[in-house]
Amino acid sequence: MDALSFLPQFGGLLYTIASFVVALSVIVAVHEYGHYIVGRWSGIHAEVFSLGFGPVLWSRVDKHGTRWQVALLPFGGYVKFLGDSDAASGKDVDAITKAAVDPTELRRTMHGAPLWARSATVAAGPMFNFVMSAIVFSALAFSYGTVRDPLTIGSLIEVPGIESELRPGDEVLEVSGQKVPSVKDRDAWSAFRAALPVTPSLDYLVRRDGAELEVQGPYLSPSYVQAVAPRSAASDAGLRGGDFITGVDGDDIFTFDQLKERVEAADGQALTLSVDRQGATETLTLSPRRTDEPQADGSFASHWRIGVVGGQIYEPATEAVGIGTAIASGSAQVWAVISTSVSGLGHMITGAISTCNLSGPIGIAETSGAMASQGPESFIRFIAVLSTAVGLLNLFPIPALDGGHLVFYAYEAVVGRPPSDRAIQVLMTLGITMILSLMVFALANDIFC
Repeated sequence: MDALSFLPQFGGLLYTIASFVVALSVIVAVHEYGHYIVGRWSGIHAEVFSLGFGPVLWSRVDKHGTRWQVALLPFGGYVKFLGDSDAASGKDVDAITKAAVDPTELRRTMHGAPLWARSATVAAGPMFNFVMSAIVFSALAFSYGTVRDPLTIGSLIEVPGIESELRPGDEVLEVSGQKVPSVKDRDAWSAFRAALPVTPSLDYLVRRDGAELEVQGPYLSPSYVQAVAPRSAASDAGLRGGDFITGVDGDDIFTFDQLKERVEAADGQALTLSVDRQGATETLTLSPRRTDEPQADGSFASHWRIGVVGGQIYEPATEAVGIGTAIASGSAQVWAVISTSVSGLGHMITGAISTCNLSGPIGIAETSGAMASQGPESFIRFIAVLSTAVGLLNLFPIPALDGGHLVFYAYEAVVGRPPSDRAIQVLMTLGITMILSLMVFALANDIFC
């Protein structure tokens, strides 16, 4: 075999790894900076701020006496405060004993600071992850705006074999006699789509330059691949965004609903797809996979899916939104990620959905590469989603995680004294064991699911 044939795969692997490192580094930097800056504001001295672990590649000491460094292994980071014995904030007994001679110096340590200062410093890491995500989501909402109402065509997708008289800027008033509802009314929009005749071409009533006229255009939701989900059957088979699926097992299709029906009816059996790709015909074979999808009520439903996102024949025109609306939208998206993640975890624990929904480092890396390949917006949005997930994970009440430390502090607030050093040491060991076990389990999911 020609050795050069490995170059595309090798290049793709490097791209995936690079995307993963960038995404993780941003998230870790924000998380650890939250610990650092709130600790500094609270009077706790940070000795080391490290991005990565292992041998140090670069470092410098700032005017506050903190050493900022970048280490060789870019899969995490830490802030080591005065009095910490390690990156997990274990107590350095000798350092604390030495600092206890001077109350001022003891106050600068993590373990000698008041309870409120320690609690705020620990909680700041996850909170900064949530805030970063909200800022990113809000900025995207502010930049891209909201869909204009009434529905207005921003740009059009050319459907193979169908002539379209629609134009960018057209306000769509009716389709085949059906009045177009508000784009913000999801129930009305679903009913509107269901009432449309299933034909390759439809009649559109549009307002153009102030005048109403009837024009012909393609079916509203063709069998168009707007995006391909990472690590899906479609991705593995080679489907790409921009493809049109024109046939399934030799039968012609032209709507996305027809594709969905054929996928669900296959019950996991292999399907042969005819694909129009920029005018050329491709034949691909894939097998649908069971996918657990979150529902509006917080539950999950399992369906056969191939992992493609359909699209309309147009990209809608948008209009600007105010800062307040953008912030509300960004905050709502953070909460949606949190609630869906918690619900999904609960369903996995009870066995209602498959534990294969839990991804490990390989799955996250592959998703990072796929999102980066779809463009800056997709990659930035993915980083925001992952940042929320990392913040949530760190709040779990597991010793060695931020949530575990907050549980210790809650105990101290109630009892009036912290847990004994021996108890903390045992619990920290158990926590690290749990975390490592979870990582191994997630890695096994990446390999075997």
